[in-house]
Amino acid sequence: MRFVNKKYKNVCGEEVKITELLDIYILNLLVTLGMFIVLIFRAWVEQKHYRMMWQEMEWRRTYQTMGRVLKAEKDLFSKMEGGDELYQMLCEIFKVNENKKS
Repeated sequence: MRFVNKKYKNVCGEEVKITELLDIYILNLLVTLGMFIVLIFRAWVEQKHYRMMWQEMEWRRTYQTMGRVLKAEKDLFSKMEGGDELYQMLCEIFKVNENKKS
């Protein structure tokens, strides 16, 4: 504890107590930890958004693939009993627009 009351000179030549320096170091540490916590939180949010976007892209790709399969196999559905209704329901489920060319 003999260093606590000792005075040092700073760059400007002013005398500074060691307790004042310790307070500044602790404040600097707290600010650094706060910034680190904010950085971790932002990374977590971004990763969550990235996962949601990835799932949406996978679903869109699935819809497009199913649309191409349904359009290619339309005649197979029309040959079956009740196939036209099934084809229409699958087109609605997979959001297939028959007017578009793929």
